[in-house]
Amino acid sequence: MDLNTARVFVRDLEAAKQFYSSKLGLPLNADGSQYGYCVFKAGSTELVVEVVADDAPEEDRILVGRFTGLSFTVQDIEEKHRHLVALGVPFTGAPEKQLWGGILATFQDPSGNELQIVQRPTAA
Repeated sequence: MDLNTARVFVRDLEAAKQFYSSKLGLPLNADGSQYGYCVFKAGSTELVVEVVADDAPEEDRILVGRFTGLSFTVQDIEEKHRHLVALGVPFTGAPEKQLWGGILATFQDPSGNELQIVQRPTAA
């Protein structure tokens, strides 16, 4: 199987569209802003960013501003971290080496969703 699509839920679609395209550099694949979503190309996966209205049911509103479990693979995490920080992307901390050998850094989008950049360990 191949993961095709991941979804992230936001409060402000325009701010999210600007963030994912300008700051993260993801190409906009489809602009369905008038319908409350945008689709970005993230490698072989599409990232669908959907707005959740302030008056949406609680089970929908809790989807915004949480850890998403989504990670973007980068070749040089230190350089990518510096670049994103310079663009104003907020990180929860510096890149950290993990027990499994990779390095992770967690950042937030304008709605407070947490995503990560990851540098995989080099093969020995």
